[in-house]
Amino acid sequence: MKQDKAVEVFNSLITINNNRIEGYETASKETTDADLKSLFFHLAQSSLKCKRELIYEIRKMGGEPLEGDGTISNTFSKVWTDIKGAFTKNDRLSLLKSCAYDENVAVDAYYETLNSNLEFLGAEQQTLLNKQYLSISAGLSKIQTLRDSLVEVHS
Repeated sequence: MKQDKAVEVFNSLITINNNRIEGYETASKETTDADLKSLFFHLAQSSLKCKRELIYEIRKMGGEPLEGDGTISNTFSKVWTDIKGAFTKNDRLSLLKSCAYDENVAVDAYYETLNSNLEFLGAEQQTLLNKQYLSISAGLSKIQTLRDSLVEVHS
């Protein structure tokens, strides 16, 4: 039962990372700003790494990793619709605000997982999730810094 819950927890985080990968790949294709293309590529690659680590851990536990893309359309579709709108308006600030929202969702999901599921996770698994949490938090910080610099300019 403990392992089944751990597999469920890891699969939910695969879903979060699948959404980040999809979103940042889309964002990277849509923007013409070289710095944003680079950032979005890096964030997508970071999520892909997290996903691979989660899949590895699930298989180590004897579980089945999530099949397909496993995206959460309800949670993230509004965010990426907002991002598409920002692209069509060529509004860098709106784009970064939408990305910050998405990263907050991911950070919150990891935080909640780490604070609500410790009894199902071994020390090695907790360390892995903490490392991923810090990586996603760093991505959020980068986006917020870019966003905040634009807010100051527009004020």
